[in-house]
Amino acid sequence: MSRIGRKIIAVPPKVEVSVANQVVSVKGPLGQLQWPLKSGISVELSGGNVQVNRTGNAPETRALHGLVRAELNNMIDGVTKGYEKTLEMTGVGYKAQLQGQNLQLSVGYNQPVSFAVPNGIDVKVDKQTIILLKGIDKRLVGQTAANVRAIKPPDVYKQKGIRYSGEVLRKKEGKTGK
Repeated sequence: MSRIGRKIIAVPPKVEVSVANQVVSVKGPLGQLQWPLKSGISVELSGGNVQVNRTGNAPETRALHGLVRAELNNMIDGVTKGYEKTLEMTGVGYKAQLQGQNLQLSVGYNQPVSFAVPNGIDVKVDKQTIILLKGIDKRLVGQTAANVRAIKPPDVYKQKGIRYSGEVLRKKEGKTGK
């Protein structure tokens, strides 16, 4: 049995968890999230705890057991605290601007790149080179940060590009560097 799947999730006092029609919904101070359950996975609510169970021993059901428990835990954390990712831009003339729901990035291309920010993500730009992404859905925040970073990933030779805050890059030596 999955070690992660067996763990009980404690529900904070301001969070409501409900299960209806194989859909788990979590409502908290920051918003509401939903997660559809596959057949073979069930969720029990008892007191202030949530327990994820599986009915069969099929490989797909066993794989989903820990995943569903981890997703429910992330949803509960998301509606109480939220998640955030910080991106840093390094390079001469690199800057970011927020225009409505679009993020305009000048990252060394001949035209600025426009990135449409998905619903549920709040974006702040500090000092034109630091991008702060916030949201309640851990998956959406992480995927959005990865999509912004993919516009101009950091270069291994000059260290220019968009990187996660605190990301350590290995700098390669150039061809003539001895």
